[in-house]
Parts: sequence; structure tokens; C-alpha cells
Amino acid sequence: MIPATVDEIAMALGASLVGPGDKAAVVTALTADSRTVIPGALFVALPGERVDGHDYVAAADAAGAAASLTRHPVAGALCVVVADPLAALGRLSRYLLDRSSAAGLQVVGITGSVGKTSTKDLLAQLLEQAGPTVAPAGNLNNELGVPLTVGRVDEQTRYLVVEMGARGIGHIAYLCEIAPPRVGLVLNVGQAHVGEFGGQAAIAQAKGELVECLPADGWAVLNRDDPLVWRMRRRTKARVLPWSAGQQLDEGVWALGLSGDAYGRYSFTLHQRRDGESEQQAEVRLGLTGRHQVANAVAAAAAALALGLELDQIAAGLTAAAPRSRWRMELHDRSDGVTVINDSYNANPESMRAALSTLVELGRRGRRGRRTWAVLGDMLELGDTAAEEHEAIGRFAAQLGVEHLVAIGEHANRITEAAVDAGLLPTSAVVVADKPAALAVLTAGLGPRDVVLVKASRGLALDTVADDILSAVAAPPLEDPG
Repeated sequence: MIPATVDEIAMALGASLVGPGDKAAVVTALTADSRTVIPGALFVALPGERVDGHDYVAAADAAGAAASLTRHPVAGALCVVVADPLAALGRLSRYLLDRSSAAGLQVVGITGSVGKTSTKDLLAQLLEQAGPTVAPAGNLNNELGVPLTVGRVDEQTRYLVVEMGARGIGHIAYLCEIAPPRVGLVLNVGQAHVGEFGGQAAIAQAKGELVECLPADGWAVLNRDDPLVWRMRRRTKARVLPWSAGQQLDEGVWALGLSGDAYGRYSFTLHQRRDGESEQQAEVRLGLTGRHQVANAVAAAAAALALGLELDQIAAGLTAAAPRSRWRMELHDRSDGVTVINDSYNANPESMRAALSTLVELGRRGRRGRRTWAVLGDMLELGDTAAEEHEAIGRFAAQLGVEHLVAIGEHANRITEAAVDAGLLPTSAVVVADKPAALAVLTAGLGPRDVVLVKASRGLALDTVADDILSAVAAPPLEDPG
């Protein structure tokens, strides 16, 4: 964090300082979780649906917080009092970023309906080769997560990677005010949060706010394979760098020659051509599971090229990259040969299709007699399209050749009925009432060579089902099949 005293922060925010404490104390960290307070931290007290952060100010003070950012004074603690602590946190992060004297700090923003976190993790690992890099842990991509990430920048930081999510028009523009990007990477426009936006066109409008915020000497790194993303080139004054996960481009960055192994990890040739220069290429072998990771890797490569890294360095970095965020296409083998794909962090129609495709691919590439199981829960925030999208996923699973389907949640019947209508055997499509029931079906049915996918929106917390499947038999480290 860029150091600042409590009274300096209060002045920057136009806030009142109330309560006992050292107003000249230097703030060394920002947090909105009283459990993570360290001596010198600024605790941000936020009201929530279940708890109010103001109830934890005393605990933060006892843990050594320099002060708390609050809506009202709290007895016994030094408080920086503002009308809206969340909005004030955003202003404070921007103030600290502007104060940074880090030489040549480069900010890159990433948005898209699917793949933001995986791409962010890949890009961070590439940039770490070139200099100190700050990137969000997990998916801190909203009006709270972005300023907390920005607050980790210090004088040595060379690259700041910001994941930008949105639930409506104006959200990404606001995040760009907190962390103004020079490089903006747009992955795709899908159906995630379509219920909140009201339609895919509105999603595209919101995602495109990122490229509208770029300076003329910046880079808009756009997915050439997604028409809604590619149209965004007309909305930016920045230079445009296209990328593709499967088609050759006249100019830009692309992947060809895709080849997957028994664990769904893809190798490919990474190509680039820019500014009339001759084409360059390098070989990449990903350690991440799923064909869709190729698009995430090419996107990260394009952003890294825009930031000045060399192609060979990028290819080596992608090959060495490892998963960093939990419950996203995590692959585990049990000692009896059952393979579990834990992709339970979140779900929308696009990510469901990608995960199901990986499941079937692993089943076909695996040992003879291996069966595929999909444990699917609800995709949330789809609004009026929810029924239609869950039915489409059921049909898709059956058409792909998924052999066993276990569904849980409000739309479980829609998923299984559509799957049966599309050809899945009725005895192979099961609706369960809860997670213990899902585990019981799997415990009784899984064979020693089977592969099982667990996926749903975060609200269903199906990661516990994946953990229980794995704990049923001791799991050794995943071995490379060669």
C-alpha cells in the first residue's frame, strides 16, 4: 500500500475524524473484514444483509487497526466518518494510486461474461516474470474488490491487473475511475447476469465501457471471435489488438494447432503479427484443464504483448502457469481412478457448456469403460430466461453424450426432463432434493474409472459435494498420464 496517515486520509476524503487514537498513525493496509485486520490497517465498516461492519469496529481496534472508515462514530475507536464508506473507499484507492511514484506503473482491466478470473490469473503469472505485479485474489471484481486490490499497490509495483465485473450499466465505468486502465481486455459477451441487465445488448453496452475509458495511446484487446466484442473497436480511441482462439488473423494474436491430452490440457501454437511485421510463433502447453482455457490463454498473451512482453517469454510463462483460484476446473484423481472436476465456483450458460464439453472429452480420452457424470445445480441471475436456459443445458448435456445426470435446485426438473427428451435414459437422469442426496446417488453409482463434473452457481455451494466425493477414497496427487 502507498503509505498515508489517518489525518491525511481524512483530509483526502473530506471526512471528520472522531474518537481516541493517533491521527498521525500510518495506514499500512485496507480491509473490510475484521478477521483480517493487521496492526496499522484501515478497517472499512460496511453494512450488509446479515451483519453491519460497524458492529466489528471495536474488534478491529483491538486487533491494531489505525482507524476505521465508518458512516457514524463508534465509541472508543478512531473513526474516519463519511456518508458512504464504500464510495469513500473507492475515492481513497484512487487517491493512493495517484500518489504512487512507482515508475511506469501499467494498469490493465479485464472484463467479460466468462473467464475473467482464469484469464486474470494467467496474465498475472505472465507479468510477474517482468516485474512486481498486483492482481486480485479470487474474483474481487466489484466496487469493493477493485479498491481493495488497488490499495495493495506500493512503490515497487509495475503492473496492476484489475478484474472488472458488472451488474448494470455504468458499473465498469465507475471501476475505471478507481483504476484507470491503459490496456483493456474484453473476453466475451454472454448470458451471465442477463436477468439483471435485461438482455445481451445491454451486457455488451456495459462491457464496452472498459474500452471507452482507454487513452489514445492505450490498447483495446478484443476477442475477434465474438461479434459483440469486436464491434467495441468503434467505441474506443485506443489502438486495437485483436485475438482469436482458433482462426488465423491478418494482424493480432491467435492460436492454431490445438491438441488435448487425456486430462483435457491443450497444446497449441501461439502466433502474433503486428504493425506490418513478419509473423512470429511459439509453442504452448497449458497445465489447465479444458479447451476453453485456450481462449483465456490467448487473451492473456495478447494483453501481455500490449504491455511489452516478448512472445517467447509469454509462451514459456503460459506453459509454466498453474491454477490459482479455487473451484474453477479443479481436477483431482481418487486412488480408485475416479476423476472429479470441481467447477463449482459459479455457473452461467456459457461456462456450463464449456465444463460439460470438457467432461465428455475427458471421458472419451480416458480409459475404456469410463462413464461421465454431471452434477448440475441452478444457474442464478438469468431472469426471465432461466427456464429456457436450464432446459437448453439439459439438452446440451444429452446431445454431448453425458451418461449420468444428477440435478439439484429449483430448475433441476427442467434440466433432467430436457435431457431425457434429447435422448438420455430416464434412469440416468436423477433429481435430488439436497446435497446429501446427491452424494448418496454418486456413492452408490460411481465406478472406479468414472469422471464426474460438479457445477452450479456459487449460491448452491456444491464445492462441498466435490469435496465429499474426493474424501470417500483417499486421493493421491494427480499424475501426468504422458
